[in-house]
Amino acid sequence: MRLVASDIDGTILGRDGKISERTVRAFHACREAGVELVFVTGRPPRWLHPLQDQLGHTGTVICSNGAVVWDLEADGVISSRGLNLEAVLETRRIIQGIRPSALFAAETLTGFHLEPGFIENGSSELLAEFTPAPLDSTLTAEDSVVKFLAVVREGTADEFLAEVTPAVAHLASATHSAPNVALLELSLPGVNKAVTLAEYAAALGIDAGDVVAFGDMPNDIEMLRWAGQGYAMASGHPEAIRAAGQQAPHFDDDGVAQILEAKLAALGVRLT
Repeated sequence: MRLVASDIDGTILGRDGKISERTVRAFHACREAGVELVFVTGRPPRWLHPLQDQLGHTGTVICSNGAVVWDLEADGVISSRGLNLEAVLETRRIIQGIRPSALFAAETLTGFHLEPGFIENGSSELLAEFTPAPLDSTLTAEDSVVKFLAVVREGTADEFLAEVTPAVAHLASATHSAPNVALLELSLPGVNKAVTLAEYAAALGIDAGDVVAFGDMPNDIEMLRWAGQGYAMASGHPEAIRAAGQQAPHFDDDGVAQILEAKLAALGVRLT
């Protein structure tokens, strides 16, 4: 275990926005034992404050499902890969042909663009600061879209993903991570958590076999398959569980902490 790569939401962070004290202790023990830590999330850079506030993490974070590598300490981008405007608008057109009720939003390195109605009943406090407007009026040819979002109010995310994926594969890679919303996350083809994590590990001289990865949703599947030791949360999506080589206990039981404690003990490290 030379590198621990962990998803955030549903893996170490609950709906209450908290990381358990046991999980915090386990991550600190990893760091003290000389194990590298990197967090790999679908979140954009502006939503990484739990890592800083609760874990004191100041290192690298792989954001937006692998499209962005962010330096927390410098508060700046290390690298990014995004969709151009033409690909975004064509993807939007195709998805609307499949699901006319679909609504869209686009994440760039400089802001968030969302269509009217994308936030249902204005319920998201995290997005309240952004003013809805048609995407073709706010995005420009200079914008690089690191995550393109499509939402529908009917059906499941799995159903929506199955319909959209083959239709847009030549333009964008599609996945999802929201447990109760039919919300798709689209990125540049070939970009996912595993691709960027592999590049990050290689730069440190670390092989996949020395990587322990944790995740819980379909956007974690490639990462869980790539890592030498991929653990899906028992509380996670069935597809993530099937993809992973191993399973961590339920999120409510501090599953990540349990696995890390056992691995640290095998290395002779005792948590205090």
